[in-house]
Amino acid sequence: MKIVDLRGKDYTKSEELERLIRRSDMEIDQYEGSVKEILKNVKERGDEAVIEYTERFDGVKLKPDEFAVPFEEIEKAYESIEENVRKALEVSYERVRRFHEAQIEHSFFLEEDGMMLGQKVVPMERAGLYVPGGKAAYPSTVIMNAVPAVVAGVKDIIICSPNPNVYTLAAAYICGIHTVYRIGGAQAIGAMAYGTQTVQKVDKIVGPGNIYVALAKKNVYGYVDIDSIAGPSEILVIADETANPEWVAADLLSQAEHDELAASILVTTSEDIAKKVKDILYKKLLNNFSRESIARKSLDNYGHAFIVDDLNTAAEVSNYIAPEHLEIITDNPFSLLDRIKHAGAIFLGEYSTEPLGDYVLGPNHVLPTGRSARFSSPLGVYDFVKKSSVIYVSQKGFEKVEKYARDIATAEGLEAHRLSVEVRLNR
Repeated sequence: MKIVDLRGKDYTKSEELERLIRRSDMEIDQYEGSVKEILKNVKERGDEAVIEYTERFDGVKLKPDEFAVPFEEIEKAYESIEENVRKALEVSYERVRRFHEAQIEHSFFLEEDGMMLGQKVVPMERAGLYVPGGKAAYPSTVIMNAVPAVVAGVKDIIICSPNPNVYTLAAAYICGIHTVYRIGGAQAIGAMAYGTQTVQKVDKIVGPGNIYVALAKKNVYGYVDIDSIAGPSEILVIADETANPEWVAADLLSQAEHDELAASILVTTSEDIAKKVKDILYKKLLNNFSRESIARKSLDNYGHAFIVDDLNTAAEVSNYIAPEHLEIITDNPFSLLDRIKHAGAIFLGEYSTEPLGDYVLGPNHVLPTGRSARFSSPLGVYDFVKKSSVIYVSQKGFEKVEKYARDIATAEGLEAHRLSVEVRLNR
């Protein structure tokens, strides 16, 4: 972890800061061709291509009738997991559902003399969730991706996950999802985007994955909607001299253990805090840590502590980075809230540790990465609905606005637009 003193300096010219921002630029050239070939084959050959790539990449030979996990197996997984984990997942589901129910949007209509104008909100018909599988267990990914779709009223929700384990299946059961396909990678994205003889085409694909999955989502966008092209995880902690350095260090480590490209960033007004956090990470927390290799590479390459003049500057640096996760651990964290413009999720106060948000608080943990918090939002119910404008105009309403429409059509040189209005003038 590198300590960088930005006091009295222009942070926008910091090479270390720019290196952090650029770290999520994908090296796509070496993968793009392979991904496009996989998608092309799945689109043209369907199940046959999915079977071929699943055997090649995952070492599993499937028949089409073996794609789907039998519902009895999903139900058995729910019953077989440890009671305390089952309870934790149920609590998570209920809390996440309650939060997302507050996001429900309703159709509306505005009436004026001679017109009725409105917006009709309807859920998408079918959604596909991608969940990493194999040795990894990500039941929280199932819950965070499924609940917004469930609350939105999506009729059919499917999951694709290579070799899904019992926790993934148990979470699917809790969310009321009965269809889980044991396929993964770019071939699974292609199957959900184009449809195969066995896998139905969906309207939207959400969920994290490796670079093959991310590039596949990018390439099928337009055939289907997607949530985002997720980059490596990141956390930024704003801390003053009142922060507990061990707590800050633990929170930074919680992101470093995700990925060698994950960024753990401290922005502080205290040089003492910066030094203590670094010492605790390297001399205490990394010792005998089960994911030490991953976390150490992450911290060595993308772990930074930036020392700034004041908390207002800290907020500016944070906005410049636009982090996925932002923790504010200061004497009065709420005083900075109005100054934060770009962040996926904002955690206020020393007890609001980011891992709570990953699992049980309620807000979604699917968040914009790689500075995309400047223009995008957490996954939500609004991602699984469509909106249609509804327009009714009576003769009286027509007479109120027809002249303006004709004048604009004339200015744009669109003769038929003007004609469509004029033919109604002399009924």
